[in-house]
Amino acid sequence: MKFFIDNIWLIGLILVSGGILVVPVLQRRGAKVSLHQATQLMNQSKATVLDVRQDAEFAAGHINGAKHIPLADLANRLKELEKQKAHPVVVVCASGARSATAVAMLTKFGFVNAVSMEGGMSAWQAQGLPVIK
Repeated sequence: MKFFIDNIWLIGLILVSGGILVVPVLQRRGAKVSLHQATQLMNQSKATVLDVRQDAEFAAGHINGAKHIPLADLANRLKELEKQKAHPVVVVCASGARSATAVAMLTKFGFVNAVSMEGGMSAWQAQGLPVIK
């Protein structure tokens, strides 16, 4: 017991740092798929590709046929995706962080097959996959 009292600050620091590490794991960000799985969904299931990057990022290069709705506008423009609620939707951003947030939002609004592409456009381009400018 004396050890705990003498080292209360150290124990507190350990608990706080452990909590900080656990929070991202507990946050629900939605389903993710690998680059390979995403291309399979696009080719075999005719999934809609939703690009949630900013206008300049989208203009620099995007996946052929991608629908562009920036993450900041997504909540206001969900009606544009209404027909896709029951169909696969692959959400793409630069690295996978914004797309995960978008998937959580889509899932909340009833999109049952929305997934985030891990690695985003960075991974897509690193694999040499086609990009439209």
